[in-house]
Amino acid sequence: METLYRSTRETASHTMTSSQAVLQGLTPDGGLFVPVDLPQANFDFDKLATMSYQGVAYEVLKLFFTDYTEAELKACITAAYGNQFDDVAIAPVAKHGQAYYLELFHGPTIAFKDLALQILPHLMTTAAKKNHLDAEVVILTATSGDTGKAAMAGFADVDQTRIIVFYPQDGVSAIQKQQMVTQVGDNTYVIAINGNFDDAQTKVKELLNDQDLRTQLAANEFQFSSANSINIGRLFPQVAYYVYTYAQLIKQGHLKNGDEINFSVPTGNFGDILAGYYAKKLGTPIHKLICASNRNNVLTDFFNTGVYNKNREFHLTSSPSMDILVSSNLERLVFYLTGEDPVQTAGLMNDLTTTGQYTLTPAMRQQIVDFWAGFATEGQDQAEIHHVFNEHHYTIDPHTAVASAVAHQYQDATKDMRPLVVVSTASPYKFPRAVLKAITASDVTVDGLTAVDQLHDIIKTTIPATVENLRTAPVRHDRTSEPDQMAAAIQDILNLK
Repeated sequence: METLYRSTRETASHTMTSSQAVLQGLTPDGGLFVPVDLPQANFDFDKLATMSYQGVAYEVLKLFFTDYTEAELKACITAAYGNQFDDVAIAPVAKHGQAYYLELFHGPTIAFKDLALQILPHLMTTAAKKNHLDAEVVILTATSGDTGKAAMAGFADVDQTRIIVFYPQDGVSAIQKQQMVTQVGDNTYVIAINGNFDDAQTKVKELLNDQDLRTQLAANEFQFSSANSINIGRLFPQVAYYVYTYAQLIKQGHLKNGDEINFSVPTGNFGDILAGYYAKKLGTPIHKLICASNRNNVLTDFFNTGVYNKNREFHLTSSPSMDILVSSNLERLVFYLTGEDPVQTAGLMNDLTTTGQYTLTPAMRQQIVDFWAGFATEGQDQAEIHHVFNEHHYTIDPHTAVASAVAHQYQDATKDMRPLVVVSTASPYKFPRAVLKAITASDVTVDGLTAVDQLHDIIKTTIPATVENLRTAPVRHDRTSEPDQMAAAIQDILNLK
């Protein structure tokens, strides 16, 4: 059965194929693409337990990308999940104490975004050929630290593409920044903005739907798309690792087929945990998806009160990839909570734009049964890194620590002791100063590669190649911009006339 896509804000009469939606990125009305009908899966988890990550990924992705042939989809998967990952399992599951850790940091940029952004360029270039697109695709991306590097690593020197990344000048770790500004590839561009991630993301979404700019692009044979998780080519590959995790726990003897599990997910833009929601809808026996936030706890309040309110102080934390107050992917969940009502969804999103908040109806709140939400302070985050290292000799990054700390909150509050998977989204070497400070329980003044070396002296694990390479990598990108000048920066890069 073909899976077609519609907007969260428009009637289902206007639909696109999966390859068309991958190329488009964002819907013309400013909404997000969702399947007209959720695909139906009949997973045999005992069989999936015998498969490689690539095999499981195909079983999942063939449900969402139905206008790709089997050969096309398998070629994309093979290219995406190969020796650029330092573990043949791609997304291994490790047990430490009573928790399982889904390690999503074994890719080329040591963050979970690699699991989607290694395959997106292949999905996109295949889609361009299928749809006879002659225009050069310009990828616009806002990043809170990880998406930018992972997207550029995937798209670097890919024919008929350019990628422009905007990141908050003071809102990423030293290693994240160094990874981005040293990125190679003649088609990659990095711009620091004088603002936060929400400023960048809001402007990118606005530019993607700027009709005058799109006309100017078309006249110069360019077309916009996005590598953020608003793009289905970024979102749905993430579903695969939830299904794969469940199958691997069966293989390892920790679960019997049909046993329910919980996932605790460090959450900012809501794409990662939304992928878990889709995995559950496909039949993966997930009991609860624990939405773990840092001090920017707008999602915690949303799930606990039914009010989404971005009118609050923005905090810069040691888990910067979660320093977000406007979670774009939440719109997809809201769409389902309305009973797939595009008019009501559009109204709520308009309320967010005009007033900075919206409120769910009582009926909508009753539909939130798959999620539990909590947040961790900076102190709790640091304490969790310290505890896990001391108790289990296992090092976790600040985002993973947020998920781990909130997982404990969930278990204490509910007494639910089902098997629990903490989604580990980044290597500790990506945030060495914060991890070093937590483990040593002392003030740390060093940062960047000096902090990496000091952390390595303590934890003794191999420093990833992407970090080692920074020692000699020259800075290639030094552009800066005000948020309201982002369009001008794009026009300059593309030499638009």
